[in-house]
Amino acid sequence: MINYVVGTNLNLKHFYIKSVGRLSKNINIMEFEQEEALEPMSPTAQYLKSSVLSLTIMVVLEVEVPIDDSMTIPLLKDVFLPINHRFASIMVSKKSGGKKWKRVEVNLKDHVIVPVFPCDKSKDYYDECFNEYLSKLGMDQLPLNRPLWEIHIFKYPTKNAAGNVIFKLHHSLGDGYSLMGALLSCLKRLDNPSIPLTFPSRQSNSNSGPNLNSHGYFSRVPEFVSGLINTAYNFGSNLLKSSFIEDDKSPIRSGHDGVEHGPFVITTTTFSIEQIKQIKNKLQVTINDVITGIIMYGTRLYMQRANQDSSKEKCTALVLLSTRAIGGYKSVSEMIKPNAEMPWGNRFTFLHVPIPKLTASELNNPLKLVDKAHQIIKRQRNSASVYLIGQFLEAIRKIRGPEATSGYIYGTLKNSSLAISNITGPVEKMALANHPIKGLYFAVVGVPQSLQVTILSYVDNLRIVMSVEKGFIDPNKFKSCMEYAFEAIFKAALE
Repeated sequence: MINYVVGTNLNLKHFYIKSVGRLSKNINIMEFEQEEALEPMSPTAQYLKSSVLSLTIMVVLEVEVPIDDSMTIPLLKDVFLPINHRFASIMVSKKSGGKKWKRVEVNLKDHVIVPVFPCDKSKDYYDECFNEYLSKLGMDQLPLNRPLWEIHIFKYPTKNAAGNVIFKLHHSLGDGYSLMGALLSCLKRLDNPSIPLTFPSRQSNSNSGPNLNSHGYFSRVPEFVSGLINTAYNFGSNLLKSSFIEDDKSPIRSGHDGVEHGPFVITTTTFSIEQIKQIKNKLQVTINDVITGIIMYGTRLYMQRANQDSSKEKCTALVLLSTRAIGGYKSVSEMIKPNAEMPWGNRFTFLHVPIPKLTASELNNPLKLVDKAHQIIKRQRNSASVYLIGQFLEAIRKIRGPEATSGYIYGTLKNSSLAISNITGPVEKMALANHPIKGLYFAVVGVPQSLQVTILSYVDNLRIVMSVEKGFIDPNKFKSCMEYAFEAIFKAALE
């Protein structure tokens, strides 16, 4: 049914066989070390590409006009590759067991893949083809004998776009902040390409923060004591959740071994940032509080509709946090400078956020879910547990090595019910090689969970992406529950 073209007219099936052949011939690359040609690989990058865990980020650009891919290779050569040498490096193993980056010659045609489908079909047909292609793409591992990224150009019209460009990048290349900065280097403002893109302010309008100017230092004593208690509780519960205690099996958590290798389905929905701000201002909380409340409410609604008894089941969301004090994206040139304020790489940690049980009270007043989200996040902010988790991972690495640390992170993900991560996008419309970008979103694949939720803002909208285990979670019903949660909270906030 589906043919694949790599570069020009090479069948993808043959391409993968050829790649595996090259891999077997060049596998000895992984067995020796040439110090002068190798660059150290950060501990976090090693955690994310190991025998236990391998995470990949897929970014989808929805294009408004039919795609002309004639500029793909020049754009990659002149703009993308020079961004960071990791895009022209492969991962090699040292004799000591660690890993490093090795610069290689890049054949760009190996990294550009154009799927071919029957022509003149309906948008519904191409929607189904695109979803299946995205699912298969998430299951396929990136070949180790070439740099860990690919670009897939889907030229057929779907309901959302005239065409789609998929950037597939391994998470070891960088975190969402670094990789989004790299992709944005390839994009320009649609209205004026000579002006840099801008991003929403990260200032919080919440009045929940402490007033350090009132009553001097004595007023801070209760906050300090509370912070110590929160730190001990949060850090201890995080260790238990990661190592010993797992969430109940539920309509959003199958608990299947190897779920990260199976097929998944991606569905998305869009919320108005202006409406989210209205909720935020009415409740005097943050945008993150509102989004987290919506996700909690929508998730519990789905669980309850799938199984009435699941409202009692224990569920935890693993929230991935950037440890950067971001005030907006720095240019890539600034990120790769020595001693950069916000350097390139992977700089994130995680925290467990319990999903409150859905009671009759919350059903009648969904704003309580937002308030609970606000209180949970506030408690986490008044805690050093996030910092301690990072130090704990580093201690494991020093004592037992990167593979053991990767195994700990794998267990942390597997024991929780879902993962949530978000990235801030630009407020202006963008273009890729003169192709206007209608929308964009991202998903993380290779996660040992049945459900992941990712969030990305773009212009006036917030794109919510739900990646679900195929055949276990109904993507359309889950999307419907998330949309209902947003509408119910918005309506209740304005009453």
